[in-house]
Amino acid sequence: MSRAGVRGARVAVVGLGASGRAAVDVVTTLGGTALGFDRSGEAAAAAAAAAPGVALTAHPEPETLAAAVLAAAPDVVVVSPGVPAHDPVFAAAAAAGVPVWSEVELAWQVQAPRADGGHAPWLTLTGTNGKTTTVTMAAGILQAAGLVAPAVGNVGTPIVQVAAEGGADVLAVELSSFQLHSTHSVEPLASACLNVAPDHIDWHGSFEAYVADKARVYERTHVACLHNVADPRTRAMVEGADVMEGARAVGVGTGAPGVGDIGVVDGVLCERAFIPERHTHAVELATLADLAHLAPGGEVPAHLVLDALFAAGLARAYGVAPEAVRDGLRAHGPGDHRIQLVASLGGVAWVDDSKATNAHAAQASLTGVAPGTAVWIAGGLAKGARFDDLVRAVRDRVRGVVLIGVDREPLRDALERHAPQIPRIEVDSSEHGEVMRRAVAAATRLARPGDTVLMAPACASMDQFRSYADRGEAFARAVEELRG
Repeated sequence: MSRAGVRGARVAVVGLGASGRAAVDVVTTLGGTALGFDRSGEAAAAAAAAAPGVALTAHPEPETLAAAVLAAAPDVVVVSPGVPAHDPVFAAAAAAGVPVWSEVELAWQVQAPRADGGHAPWLTLTGTNGKTTTVTMAAGILQAAGLVAPAVGNVGTPIVQVAAEGGADVLAVELSSFQLHSTHSVEPLASACLNVAPDHIDWHGSFEAYVADKARVYERTHVACLHNVADPRTRAMVEGADVMEGARAVGVGTGAPGVGDIGVVDGVLCERAFIPERHTHAVELATLADLAHLAPGGEVPAHLVLDALFAAGLARAYGVAPEAVRDGLRAHGPGDHRIQLVASLGGVAWVDDSKATNAHAAQASLTGVAPGTAVWIAGGLAKGARFDDLVRAVRDRVRGVVLIGVDREPLRDALERHAPQIPRIEVDSSEHGEVMRRAVAAATRLARPGDTVLMAPACASMDQFRSYADRGEAFARAVEELRG
């Protein structure tokens, strides 16, 4: 189905959050018939208020919803990221021969052409951690080169809306594994997978299925597939991808780059991938000093350097000048709830990394704290994960732990087995309205001057909060009460 093909088509949109509502609006605007479905009556009502005249219904049970979707005789089903891979709608659609698309796939199909008849190239990236930081860095670099280049996908304005409206020179596209699962025809100019670690096992069903969906980011790439030299799985993803003729593998790491790669030499971010003389030379892109404003503790953490290198590589694949990389990174601001200093009180730093929703992200945060000085606020919705490797890796950094969340057992078990000597306070999960205030109070009993109270939960937030942002804001409010 092309942009023109939407006219007259029946499109069932399953999941009426922000991306689902945007899909309904675009399909309707282009002359198609949008049929909206959600398990939540509240979500369906909110969508109906924004799209009067569109058929939007709620069916609480997954099987009932799937049956209703197929009974509507759609030409295509567009699923939101919140619809898991094991949802009955996938099997029902497959049995009926109806294609299932993500909002990203719909965006690719309906994107508005430029004046020359072409389309804005896509620079796509995924990864277990660091996606939003990297995609916003990449957008900033492209914008520093004078381009209209929004960050879209799993961040910002829904991509289907941006693509359908047109007007962009290039899109920096963050893709989650959920979105990639039902994305089939996107042809990125350049693509990247930052890293891969166990996450969202409950959604995908297995780690292997999660990795397979992440690997889809590289399919049909035209110019460059960027992979993490320290993560062999990402290289294997590139090697297994069906790419366009001429697409190259580009390794990204924090060491000296080999021929065709991107890396760091003596504090200089440099690349040997997109210059003719790459066999003998490297070109300087930026320095670690250009990232210093993103590291309130002083030393720029390695994971942040790696994010900057990936962002630079994607932008260089598009063709921006090296100076734009430097200027874009200098202008980049730290994102909310991503290793964000909330306050310094009585010699204790209070840091919000609510975005650390899995073990891999929490480990990156904790390893940036001096040994023995972290009071770690952790816990939430574990999503089927275990935390033995995380606790073993960070136990030397941690002075004490405050556990929150409904699903505390996996973290408690790992701490008891691998760090029984570390003091631990558990916050009663039944006190949802008071959970963060109680957690902050507990952290004050464990912290000493010179310590960092770090909220890096390693878990999702939806057990006690609306989102990771809501959790971070609750943390900031509780810390502000301490100041008062």
